[in-house]
Amino acid sequence: MDRLAQYRSLVMEILQEHASKTDRSKNGVESHTIFDTKQDRYMMFRVGWREHNRVHTPFLYIRFKNNKIWIEEDWTEDGIATDLLRANIERENIVLAFHHPKKRAYTEFATS
Repeated sequence: MDRLAQYRSLVMEILQEHASKTDRSKNGVESHTIFDTKQDRYMMFRVGWREHNRVHTPFLYIRFKNNKIWIEEDWTEDGIATDLLRANIERENIVLAFHHPKKRAYTEFATS
């Protein structure tokens, strides 16, 4: 399996783990994953009702661009980049895209 195929598989596995941990369907809010493998976009979102308020929140959004993992949205406690690093993905292959491009240089990750 090539590197990007391994990364895709790992991203789907991590998102499914986060979805199962954060699924609060008993409380009216469910966690869902969406995997668009053709366009390399992977998402976890929360949907449901909390009392009288509608919940529809993109919780994690990752895409692949220029052979790197771009983290576009991340509301996890420790950050999904931590999970990726634990899985031995190199920092230079992860972009924290939720940071402004000028500020990415101050992170320990790829800038683009």
